[in-house]
Amino acid sequence: MNALDGIRILDLSRVLAGPWCTQTLADLGADVVKVERPPGPNHPGGDDTRGWGPPFLKGRDGADTAEAAYYLGANRNKRSITCDIAQPEGQALIRELASKADVFVENYKVGDMARYGLDFASLHAINPKLVYCSITGFGQTGPYKDRAGYDYAIQGMGGLMSVTGERDDLPGGGPQKVGVAVADLFTGLYATVAIQAALRHAERTGEGQHIDMALLDTQVAMLANLGANYLVRGREDGKVPGRAGNAHVNIVPYQVFEVAPDAQGRPQHIILAVGNDGQFAKFCEVAGRPELAQDERFARNQNRVRHRDVLVPLLEAIMKTRCKADWLAALEAAKVPGGPINNLAEVFADPQVQQRGMVQTWQHPLADAVDLVASPLKLSATPVRNDLPPPLLGEHTAGVLGDWLALTPERLSELRGRGIV
Repeated sequence: MNALDGIRILDLSRVLAGPWCTQTLADLGADVVKVERPPGPNHPGGDDTRGWGPPFLKGRDGADTAEAAYYLGANRNKRSITCDIAQPEGQALIRELASKADVFVENYKVGDMARYGLDFASLHAINPKLVYCSITGFGQTGPYKDRAGYDYAIQGMGGLMSVTGERDDLPGGGPQKVGVAVADLFTGLYATVAIQAALRHAERTGEGQHIDMALLDTQVAMLANLGANYLVRGREDGKVPGRAGNAHVNIVPYQVFEVAPDAQGRPQHIILAVGNDGQFAKFCEVAGRPELAQDERFARNQNRVRHRDVLVPLLEAIMKTRCKADWLAALEAAKVPGGPINNLAEVFADPQVQQRGMVQTWQHPLADAVDLVASPLKLSATPVRNDLPPPLLGEHTAGVLGDWLALTPERLSELRGRGIV
């Protein structure tokens, strides 16, 4: 049994924010039907990310398939159908599927769904209990609502790139994006939460609702303590948070430090993440400098923040006296938070990552064994499912239309012949 068994989700989203949301819901047991564009003479059809490679999945013959790793990473546990919603019959088919669904997810530009007769008002009239989630760059209202929204631009507009990267007064300073599309990913997760809340409301009242998710809204919310810092004092004081590199604006020492080089003379670094005054005193013992924890300038975090420019150079010199392995072992023994900076090879070789099952092997129609990152959700009574690998384009069209709509093979063949599915 899965937590969302019996929940039917019609997914008309593409790329990342929407698919990330519906993948999580699918992991939890929902029947997620991914609706994709059929192939045509001038386009391959399907979610754009199917072609976002290399790398591509290698087939049994060792050659690249048409399935990009990007697509595979965001579409497990779903079923795929093809339907041309630009054609009236395709629109009618989606409306019929929506009448049987619990959730409808889309990330088209504002107004596109209304042109197709697939907007919230139209589908709500057919299925009043339907939870309808729209994911766009800027939301359904406001002066930017008609703009296309992309994660990279949103990271810039939403302030994240102003606080990410090395300090402007140091070499390498300047705007820096995060290495993954965090605005997309966070929007997908917020949408997942909103959908489950709306499903609970629909169960109690029989009334669906429209969820309006915007990447920019999410990015602003993600500013977290930095946003609060500005609103509580920065706006009044005229201070705008800037880039702090690998340091923390509210906690010291909480940053990357260089340690002694390895045997080949290569630079090595670790993270030191002292979160409170007790941990700082323990660190000073480990470092052989207990007197630092007694210094009035450094004994309390608020003073360490105020005297960062004095304390950090002292710590930089201390950290370079011992190697990475020595520091990590000593910090672990003293229960002082810290850690290595792993590359992806080291991440997936890490015994904790392996023990937690964060790599999952799937049987795919085109390959015998495909390793993908697993869901991080660990539920004791209703574990996540792992029965459907990321689907081929239109792989489940016949099955879904038969299951949901009892469509006959003859009718399906007719629709195929006319390019509707």
